[in-house]
Amino acid sequence: MCCLGRADMISEPLLHKMKILVVDDDQMSVTLLEQLLQRRGYSHVMGITDSRKALDICATFDPDLILLDLIMPGMDGFALLEALREDGSESFLPIVVLTADITEEARARALEAGATDFLVKPVSQAEALLRIRNLLEVRRLNVVLENQRAALEEAVRERTAELRCTIAELQTANQRSQSASAFSGT
Repeated sequence: MCCLGRADMISEPLLHKMKILVVDDDQMSVTLLEQLLQRRGYSHVMGITDSRKALDICATFDPDLILLDLIMPGMDGFALLEALREDGSESFLPIVVLTADITEEARARALEAGATDFLVKPVSQAEALLRIRNLLEVRRLNVVLENQRAALEEAVRERTAELRCTIAELQTANQRSQSASAFSGT
């Protein structure tokens, strides 16, 4: 395998702990991808060959990236893409389509249905690993930003509640002061 540059030189423990789901009806393809990713240090890789189970597995496994074949029996990759994107619970879930269909129509349809990236089989291992690493990094940064946004929103809510309480206390104090002034005749 060729040199992957930065990926070979830098240990990426945060990325290697992220969860990758492989969905392909061909068991050999699933096994090869699982082995490739595990050899590169990815420790949470799950592969399935029944696309009809993918939505339930996504709900329990909560992947950070999905590698998805398009042409499968039962539920094809296009239908699965649409179902995953309809869910809307994830702000950013990268889905890389892996397919032997090289037509412009398949590429456009997959991207329109919500694919993040598109790789043609047979996939270059070096290219696949680089794209996976890059998308996992984007996913990680997106999660960090989401967490920061949520923390900031909570801080704003807390501060707003404190300010409302302070305003209410000031209004009460002002009313008491006005009542005391009226009572004393000043």
